[in-house]
Amino acid sequence: MRQFTAVVNPTAGGATSAAALLGVARLLREAGAELETEYSRSLAHARDVARQAGERGRVVLAVGGDGMAGGIGGALSGTGAVLGLVPAGRGNDFARALRLPTEPEALAELLLRGEPRPVDTIEVTSAVHDRTVVLGSVYAGVDALANRHANHARLLRGTASYYAGALRAITTWRPTRYRVTVDGQEHAFTGYTVVAANSGYYGSDRLIAPAAEVDDGLLEVVMIHHAPRRLFFALMNELASGAHVHRPQVHVLRGKEVRIEADRAVPYGADGEVEAVVPVTARVLPAALRILR
Repeated sequence: MRQFTAVVNPTAGGATSAAALLGVARLLREAGAELETEYSRSLAHARDVARQAGERGRVVLAVGGDGMAGGIGGALSGTGAVLGLVPAGRGNDFARALRLPTEPEALAELLLRGEPRPVDTIEVTSAVHDRTVVLGSVYAGVDALANRHANHARLLRGTASYYAGALRAITTWRPTRYRVTVDGQEHAFTGYTVVAANSGYYGSDRLIAPAAEVDDGLLEVVMIHHAPRRLFFALMNELASGAHVHRPQVHVLRGKEVRIEADRAVPYGADGEVEAVVPVTARVLPAALRILR
């Protein structure tokens, strides 16, 4: 029977993390599994706890949102340790990409009986931020600015904070000149954002990269070029289905390493947590993480 260490983000979704874990924890223990719970003081602390649990041969459960999943998944990348996800955040986009069940019974069964399967991770490096590893995507532009607004929203929570943050970011955005190098080939354009995606979803259920696969050893690179604001809002609405990739203002490439530069200090983010400015490089680490899915 498996031994689990649950690393909980006590701030993700308010009481959602604790409630999500309680239902699953009861089922795991009833099945005879051993479960210990650790509450993180910070993302750095969560990474340390996860690494220590993995070294002891325990299955590490990331309880929270995409920031917690990406932080812990990045910490376990390349170690051979096994990760399980208990989605309890605002977006849960990587869990959505894995098509994980949301009902406690089905999720507990997966954690107890599922086999670890490899997924890719993303190594992120920049001049102003230490090397880190994440799971979902790296994005530089209006979406990173929107995420920053959402993270600092005081009155709104959940998906509402994303929508409010996006509206604020879009209405104040000025077109930026990007230089994007994918596997050594340079592409220049003026626009809104560049996304290097391992997972198809980001920004709370937005299907930014419909063709992305978490285990193909490649990143889907989505570049959104300049468009009139009215058209851009229509394009943003199409992120719900992924139909935006068919517009002429959207250019999609695939590659193993992506370098993003711009003509000004454009913000970038990674799995909702890393906040810095370009230039930034994202490099895929194929099959680097074992995850229950």
